[in-house]
Amino acid sequence: MPSLFDPIQIGEISLANRAVMAPLTRNRAVDGNVPGPLTVEYYRQRATAGLIISEASQISPMAQGYLDSPGIHSPEQVAAWRAVTDAVHAAGGRIVMQLWHVGRISHSSLLPGGAAPVSSTSRPSPAMTFTREGFVPVSAPRALRDDELPGLVADYANAAANAIEAGFDGVEIHAANTYLLEQFLRDSINDRSGPYGGSIANRVRLLIEVVQAVTERVGAGRTAVRLSPMTTFGNTAPLDSNPQALYNHVVEQLARFKLAYVHVIEGETGGARVPEVAPAFDYAALRSRWPGAWMVNNGYSRADAIAAVADGKADLVAFGRAFIGNPDLVRRLREDAPLNALRADKFYGGGAEGYTDYPTVDGRA
Repeated sequence: MPSLFDPIQIGEISLANRAVMAPLTRNRAVDGNVPGPLTVEYYRQRATAGLIISEASQISPMAQGYLDSPGIHSPEQVAAWRAVTDAVHAAGGRIVMQLWHVGRISHSSLLPGGAAPVSSTSRPSPAMTFTREGFVPVSAPRALRDDELPGLVADYANAAANAIEAGFDGVEIHAANTYLLEQFLRDSINDRSGPYGGSIANRVRLLIEVVQAVTERVGAGRTAVRLSPMTTFGNTAPLDSNPQALYNHVVEQLARFKLAYVHVIEGETGGARVPEVAPAFDYAALRSRWPGAWMVNNGYSRADAIAAVADGKADLVAFGRAFIGNPDLVRRLREDAPLNALRADKFYGGGAEGYTDYPTVDGRA
């Protein structure tokens, strides 16, 4: 039986264990949306994770949706991320970059020239975002034209290449949490006609084109995808009318590529793994369609994670908030040691407090 603490090879990446640090937005980028010295220390502290997935990082200036989130599209960002990856590697860890385009979950004040956010649709989201003026409703989006989509695909490929140049071991394409790629996937958001709207195959087209371009640039064995079939992520989007059929098709199409892994958020992001009010969803049906490494995520306890790997439900388990408060989480899981209390008021923005000052089991910060 495999164990949560056993090594595993995922594509071209060798991991020391199967406990993964999930991508966690912390809003601590400095001028130019670059990670600063505190971010270097934050990731270095957590390098005993089998794999770190970086906080979501925008692939272009138009991809940003939140204040002080980092990017991976400028030379300054690449250089700053290199300090992070060097620190993680020196500590024996592995780290991949999550590639992010928020689509309509943005505000014009965060975008070049005050532009409208872009999406599969011109319908606005009920979401809020954080700007220099505080929390505000997101701006109404502009529907991307079909002839703009090749440029968007190129942005993903260029960002992936930048991530490898910055020293990342791979990239994870963010196609979850109702951001841009999921705005194309779901018929509850995507109201287009033409080759990128209507049928499931058409709505999945953009994601597959992005995966194709990224794998051609950096290699399939260093590429992964994140999905969230049943999340509304704070009620920012309704579920697809037939999520099972949609995501079965997504995974079948992804199986054409020998990706490093697929990362699936089970249930409501940050909420119940099995939502009380939602149609039934068969995650095992997705797993059966995927030939490679399978990563699960969403509120897994130590016992749940150990059982998921031992039973073959998953090859890897991603932990989010537990890694915020416990830089030595893998040791704590292995020894069944208690976890630190979290300071939720320090999750987003700020300095070292609630970021790099959580103690280890030994009491060191």
